[in-house]
Amino acid sequence: MSKLILSLDGGGIRGAATTQFVARVESTLFAQHKLTVRDCVDFYAGTSTGSIIALALATTRLSMNDINELYSFENAKAIFAENRGLFEIDGLNAPKYEASGKLKILNRNFGDATLDNVGQDKHVLAVTYGIEKRRPYVLKSTKAVHRSLRAADVADASSAAPTYFPTKSLKFGEHSLEHWLIDGGVIANNPTLCAVAEARRCWQDQAFDQLRVISIGTGFRTRKLNGPESQHWGALQWMTKGSIIDILSDELVVGYQAITLVPNGNYIRVNSNLEKQPGLPLPPDDAMDDISESNIDKLKALGDFWFERYGEDVIALLCNKYQGPSLDRIDPTTGEPIKFA
Repeated sequence: MSKLILSLDGGGIRGAATTQFVARVESTLFAQHKLTVRDCVDFYAGTSTGSIIALALATTRLSMNDINELYSFENAKAIFAENRGLFEIDGLNAPKYEASGKLKILNRNFGDATLDNVGQDKHVLAVTYGIEKRRPYVLKSTKAVHRSLRAADVADASSAAPTYFPTKSLKFGEHSLEHWLIDGGVIANNPTLCAVAEARRCWQDQAFDQLRVISIGTGFRTRKLNGPESQHWGALQWMTKGSIIDILSDELVVGYQAITLVPNGNYIRVNSNLEKQPGLPLPPDDAMDDISESNIDKLKALGDFWFERYGEDVIALLCNKYQGPSLDRIDPTTGEPIKFA
């Protein structure tokens, strides 16, 4: 039987566009087919904010509307609670935000759910990076020693973006060793290939052409950096002017690899540039931490824009009835998804 992967990118508050899109998809999916997203997905994958959404779907009973509400203005204020330590310059010599607000929201909504709470013959993974051993850790339900990990803690680790949130301590492995983890976006902001690789290991008898993939981004930053000026930048300027974290977490290479590897017609990449284009007259700000009410409204509108462009095709792929070519990000000149040829 065909298997479906739902892969969700990182991007901070821009995850509001992701949840709005998925909520719109589920509403129509249920109205037309009496199905939920959970009924259709076999493997969930997420990085950073995407891990929060993926783990919520995979391990909790939160409705899609409840998950969408995680990205409300009130919750965003609690999650992005500014670090007010004495003599600390937020983001430079201390994390910009405290850890307590984010973890409180996660604990309240995820409770004691663990990776083992994913449904039968379904799986979930979240991407993190261990700073002490300088290596990625993909925390996943397919690995026995990870199954007892609390989903809230895994999501907290995967979204611990350097300079924004503190490093997360988490014990796991055969000897329950302590690991210091940061946001997986530094090595795989788009976790699609991690999910494809793990699905291949998990379901080895599954033909590759029976694997379907829905990969959802959080918008692509188009803000221009000053090339000539960058010749003179040091560490501070790369942090403040060069948006080095965003450069490290670019997702275009993985997107190219995924749409090329997955059989044509089995893959849809939902994403667009964060700029004015046909159908999106008021794009949201591209910052991962612009939590103003007006920007969250624009992010929700971005999710609606995606639904108008991709919704019908994504629902068809969820139901294993899609007949078209693989789809890539939206072309900003036409406002329509790029068809893979």
